[in-house]
Amino acid sequence: MISIMNMNNKKNNVTNVIWKVLAVILALLVWELVALRIDQKIIIVTPVDVVRRLFTIWKEPGFMGTIWFTMHHIVAGFLLGFATGIILAVAAYRFKLVEYLLWPWMMSIKAVPVASFVVICLIWFTSKNLSVFISFLIVLPVIYQNTLTGLSGINRELQEMAYVFRVSWLKRIRFIVLPQVSPYIVSAGKVSCAMAWKAGVAAEIIGLPTASIGQMLYMSKIYLDTDDLFAWTVIIVVLSIVFEKLVVLVLKRLPGGGFNENRRIM
Repeated sequence: MISIMNMNNKKNNVTNVIWKVLAVILALLVWELVALRIDQKIIIVTPVDVVRRLFTIWKEPGFMGTIWFTMHHIVAGFLLGFATGIILAVAAYRFKLVEYLLWPWMMSIKAVPVASFVVICLIWFTSKNLSVFISFLIVLPVIYQNTLTGLSGINRELQEMAYVFRVSWLKRIRFIVLPQVSPYIVSAGKVSCAMAWKAGVAAEIIGLPTASIGQMLYMSKIYLDTDDLFAWTVIIVVLSIVFEKLVVLVLKRLPGGGFNENRRIM
């Protein structure tokens, strides 16, 4: 019975991959037709032009330095937001007063536009560290809210049983808390990865830190270099997807992390 289920899962996975590949091909075809129809490279270039530019852009001086600058700033902001969100969620779960005190801050962070935060942060920080702080702010409420939701849904009867049988707190976390909370953390991590990259690069476009991807995008816009604009956009998408896959892979190593990861983001 288990082998049949595994076979069905493999077939479904293969089918999903095939459909996704076909969808990508269709999207590229539509993009190509639209670009050919408009026939204005300043407005939009073809996928072929973008691929051709991707084969040459990595040879530009400082290319790897630009990638590294943006990547490590956004990753640092994500990790800070992730860790802080979990710590604050645990504190809010243990102490209701903490949840009440954090509520206006979390609501404000979620509601205030990224551009407003960027302008405010430029007063406080140099543009060099701007993307770190913006990525941190974007990730924090997502991780916090989902972790708190997961903690609030922990089975009380299991906790009481563990207390009665004097199960150590380490084993409670390992076998009771993490299996029930990790699906929420996986979902939140998956969503916040893309949000961190979007917000981080947007902050760089406004703050223009030297040798950043945001600066490259801005310069492409100034010089109407649409090939570079699309090429850098593709690079951002690839980096974001790779980072998301790595984060999800690590989070799924948590007990229960591979199950129910499609729970709703609160």
